[in-house]
Amino acid sequence: MRAPTFALVLAFAGPVLGQQIYDIWSTTWDRSKLFTYTNLSPNPVTFGSPGAIGQADIVVTDTSTFQSVWGFGATLTDSSAQILNNLKVGYVNSDNYWSLLEYLFDPTDGANSAGFSYLRIPLGASDFSANVYSFDDVSGDNALSSFNINKAPSYLFSVLNDIRSINSQLRIHILPWSPPGWMKDSGTMNGGNFLSNYTSVYANYLLKSLQGYKNKGISVYAISIQNEPENSNPTYPTCKISASQEAQIGLALRSLMDSNGFSGTKIIGYDHNWDDAGSYPIQLMQQASSAFAGVSFHCYGGSVSQQDIFHSAYPDKEIYFTECSGTQGSDWWSDIKWYMDNLFIGSIEHNSHNGLMWNIALDGNGNPKLPGTSSCGTPCRPVATVNSDGSWSVNQEFYSMAHASKAILPRDSGGPWGKRIGVSVGGTLNWGLRVGAYVTGRVNSADWLRYSLVVLNWDDHPDGPWNPVPIQTTIEFRGQQATYTFPVGVTTLWWYAPDEGNSFDDGALANATVTFGDSSSTVAFEHPSAGAKDEDEDEYGDKTFDGSIYGDVAGDQAPLFRFRRHL
Repeated sequence: MRAPTFALVLAFAGPVLGQQIYDIWSTTWDRSKLFTYTNLSPNPVTFGSPGAIGQADIVVTDTSTFQSVWGFGATLTDSSAQILNNLKVGYVNSDNYWSLLEYLFDPTDGANSAGFSYLRIPLGASDFSANVYSFDDVSGDNALSSFNINKAPSYLFSVLNDIRSINSQLRIHILPWSPPGWMKDSGTMNGGNFLSNYTSVYANYLLKSLQGYKNKGISVYAISIQNEPENSNPTYPTCKISASQEAQIGLALRSLMDSNGFSGTKIIGYDHNWDDAGSYPIQLMQQASSAFAGVSFHCYGGSVSQQDIFHSAYPDKEIYFTECSGTQGSDWWSDIKWYMDNLFIGSIEHNSHNGLMWNIALDGNGNPKLPGTSSCGTPCRPVATVNSDGSWSVNQEFYSMAHASKAILPRDSGGPWGKRIGVSVGGTLNWGLRVGAYVTGRVNSADWLRYSLVVLNWDDHPDGPWNPVPIQTTIEFRGQQATYTFPVGVTTLWWYAPDEGNSFDDGALANATVTFGDSSSTVAFEHPSAGAKDEDEDEYGDKTFDGSIYGDVAGDQAPLFRFRRHL
């Protein structure tokens, strides 16, 4: 008897089912998990036909897209750079230095790291510097002939370059805490008001700062004119600059930047608290909209929803969130809840492109600080604490940001950043979850998109007394449903799905026609999350998908073709 011959004809049509969740990062309220990665293989959470909803029901609407998110991070102050540099050079073994930097900044997909990708850096001294200095402290030097970027401590640039060697996608945002003292009515960098007759000189000072960074081989993403321009404190570098003054400086600076090779560098205005979102930033745009790409906010006054005041008035301008600080002695879990609700889900929900904390690193006492400063009366807590014995640890600020950062990092080297998409929460316990949803595009249009959720379960007092309650949750996506129980804490998870505008040219199969001799049978084919990883990549460890094509052959359902794909 001659064996039957067959031909397999593949058609690329129809929806592809079977998205699966393999990758989960968790931080729990009791610290039993701290940014802990779990690979669910061989039992992933699978999307399938919808059924009854869970206690909470997360509905992801990927047809609604919003702003891209360009990273999370903190400020590399002189003090942070000093602490980190001491860790590098002050001990026989510098491994701890590199392991900390990699844990903070490595953006490699799937790496055990936060991938922080946005740093603010002061131009001159701040309240976290060894001494007060600007880049030109020669009074009346309107030509800025004494300008010297190397007035900044050398370890600032050394540490910055080490960070850049780990994360080539790092965005650097520079800004002064004060102009040189001789440009102010106080005659000192510590407090006072900017003198308008120095507008063009100060604009040139900021241009020279950009040029100084460029000469060191450092590309600057954005520059701001003044940190907290409505704050004057005589104990550390601060300066009041009115909205009209900042507008004029911005116009002058924008012209200088465009004429000197910095047309691609953004100017970000305001950089102060939420509570004045409807005044100073609005005035800035009314007077100098052409100069500013957008504005940035801090957390020390007002509420995150006030970002919407600015966004409603200027929806085409960008919003950034650039500073908030924890304080020593506060409650770990309470802080994480506040950070997620207001900053790392909340500020993004209110149209921010990023989210930053204050110092990236300090010692256990919140030092070193500028001698005599009154800031951080209760010591400010950094993202990472470096101890005198050369050990280090990370704080609640790290864990909060790390979960958000993981969700939006580019999936591919040089690829696009995550973009916020529509999400809502229903169910009887909908109030127990705060959720951010994101989609990350791919370099190769044939590859599947990555969909990520950042979920805070803060249901820890459901009936008054302390009682942390995991929430059994359904996730709705493109007419399919998955179920996952979120512990009290923060969870980041993701799955992959085709770009619905791609015609499935990634090789996902929808149906097939199988021919045996003179007869043929059309069979359904379900592709299990193919495209989630390229075959030569293994950051997540081994993943093997098994499946079969079944068809009607002589009246029987039989496996016509079996496959195994290793991802």
